[in-house]
Amino acid sequence: MGVLELENVTLELGGKPILNGLTIDFWAGHVHALIGPNGAGKSTLANAIMGLSGYRDIEGEIRFEGEPLNGLSVDERARRGLTLAWQEPARFEGLGMRQFILAGAKDKSRKRLEAVLAQVGLDPNKYSDRAVDKTLSGGERKRIELASILAMEPKAVLMDEPDSGIDVAALDHIFEALRALKANGATVILITHSMAVLKQAEHAFLMCCGQIIDKGPVEKIGAYFKDKCIACDHVNQPLNGGIE
Repeated sequence: MGVLELENVTLELGGKPILNGLTIDFWAGHVHALIGPNGAGKSTLANAIMGLSGYRDIEGEIRFEGEPLNGLSVDERARRGLTLAWQEPARFEGLGMRQFILAGAKDKSRKRLEAVLAQVGLDPNKYSDRAVDKTLSGGERKRIELASILAMEPKAVLMDEPDSGIDVAALDHIFEALRALKANGATVILITHSMAVLKQAEHAFLMCCGQIIDKGPVEKIGAYFKDKCIACDHVNQPLNGGIE
């Protein structure tokens, strides 16, 4: 069953179509990957699903658990169980770690704070009483944002370039958190250019020019990373089948 469905969604920005009659169905409880070249519309799609300012004037319909999201605010979508992890985590200078991580959690206990910090590989003894400020590295902020998502226990998570700014050791903790989200029944959508991240998914979509041009098992769609292109009838399809 599709937990998140888009039907014939079109969005123009600056007079140009970024999403172009896009139809896609994300299955409940699965980890999906969304790949494609820069400018394909992947991040725009995530922003439109979340209802961010400037991305809400769409044609077509976005449904979550069978109910339309069109017209709902970001907060209303979040209350329904939908959340977005940014490629570049937002900065909340000086906010306490507990206040930040447990803001959207039902369980706001210190025990819960320590549990989700440990899940993303951050020592609770060192981080529980810190502030979210400029002393944190980009990788630390990314893991702290993921800890806040784990604490929310969302129904569906959109993750834009989850490995951005993350070192190899930290990436293992990100993948562990992905598995924890799935174990809790969440649907995860990974927007990525990374084969390592793609391999965490069960199903993948290839996006180009605001449309889905291929979908299927990760092994099939992963060919994109080898050839940099999958044969299609687009006017800009290179003669040699690849993109330099």
